[in-house]
Amino acid sequence: MKQKASLILGIESSCDDTAAAILRYTKGENGSQTEILSSIVLNQNNLHQHFRGVVPEIAARAHSERLDSCTKSALQKASIMIDEIDLISVTSGPGLIGGLLSGIMFAKGLAQGLNKPLLGINHLAAHCLSVRMVHSITFPYLTLLASGGHCQFLIVENIDVFTRLGSTIDDSPGECYDKIAAFLGLGYPGGPHIEKRALNGNENRFSFPKPMLNKKNCNMSFSGLKTAVKRQADDIILKQGGLYPSDIDDICASFQKSTVEVFKNKSEYAMEIFKEKYGFVRGNFAIVGGVAANKKIRNSLEKTALKNGFDFFPVPQEFCTDNAAMIAYLGSQKFISGNYKTEDLIPKPRWPIDLKAKPLLGFGKRGIKA
Repeated sequence: MKQKASLILGIESSCDDTAAAILRYTKGENGSQTEILSSIVLNQNNLHQHFRGVVPEIAARAHSERLDSCTKSALQKASIMIDEIDLISVTSGPGLIGGLLSGIMFAKGLAQGLNKPLLGINHLAAHCLSVRMVHSITFPYLTLLASGGHCQFLIVENIDVFTRLGSTIDDSPGECYDKIAAFLGLGYPGGPHIEKRALNGNENRFSFPKPMLNKKNCNMSFSGLKTAVKRQADDIILKQGGLYPSDIDDICASFQKSTVEVFKNKSEYAMEIFKEKYGFVRGNFAIVGGVAANKKIRNSLEKTALKNGFDFFPVPQEFCTDNAAMIAYLGSQKFISGNYKTEDLIPKPRWPIDLKAKPLLGFGKRGIKA
C-alpha cells in the first residue's frame, strides 16, 4: 500500500493563547491517519489577571514575543527539523486583530524562508473540525461550538460547509463565566474557577433565569443570566457586608445549573431539526470550544445526546481550548482538497462560517460576527 505522510505546522494566536503544533497526516489507499506529534500552548493568564479579562494590546505584544519560542518547542517535542515541514497553517480569523497580525506575519516569514505553502484558517471552523482530528465521525454531524467569544449550534456538512441552526443573541457563555468570576473575585479565566467552586455549592439555593428556554428555536441568551447573578451577589453583599465562601460556592453552582439547562434544552431542539433534515435514525453530536472542557456541561450533554438517539463525540480537554493542532488539521484537509484561497491570509477580526445565515450578533461596520 502506498502512503504519503505530510508534516504540518499549525500556528494559533487569535486571542490570549500562543500555540504551535506539529501534525503528521498520512493518506493511504485504505484511508488516512492523523497523528499529533506536539501541541504547545503558552497562555497569558498572568498578564491579564489584574485586568480580569484580555487586554488586546498586551496580548498582541506577548504573541510577538512568544511565537518563535513556542514554535521551537513544538518542533523539539516532535523531534523534527523546521525544513522537514511540508505545510504551514495559521489562524487568520476571527479574533483580536493584533494577535492575528502577529501570527500571520510570523507564519508568512517562515513560509517565505522555507518556500513552503501557507494557508489561512478560520478559527471557528477549526474548532468544529477538531472532533474529526481525534474521532472517526462522518459528515454531516451536529455540533455545539461554545467558547469565550462564540456560541452556536451548527451542522457540519463538510470541511467548509456549515449550517447555523442558532446562536447566542448577546454574550457568549465563556464571556459570562469570565465576568461572573471577576466580580466574585475568583480570577481569570473564569471557567475553571467557577466549575471548581460549584462542586461544593448548593445548585438549588438560587433560582437564576434561563433566558429563551421555551422558545422553539436554537437561539440562546446569556446576558440576562449574567446580570441576575451579579444582582444576587450585590444583594447578599448589601445585607451582610460581603460574601462568605459558601455564598460564592452556591452562586457558582446555581449559575452553572442554569447554563446547563439552557444547553440541554436547546440541544434537544437542534437534534430535532437535524433528524428532520436528514431522516437519520441515529445522528452524531459533538461539543467543541473552551466551554466544552466543563465536565458538568459535557456530562449533561452526553446524557441528552444518548436520550435523543445521538452518539456523543467530545473533544479531549486539551483540544477544547484554543490550540494549534486543530489549525494544522484543518489546514491539511483544505490543502489536500485544494479548497483554499490566498485572500484567507488577510486577518479577519470577524469571519462567520455560515455566510448564508441571518446576522444575530454584532452586525455593523466591521461586518457580521455571528
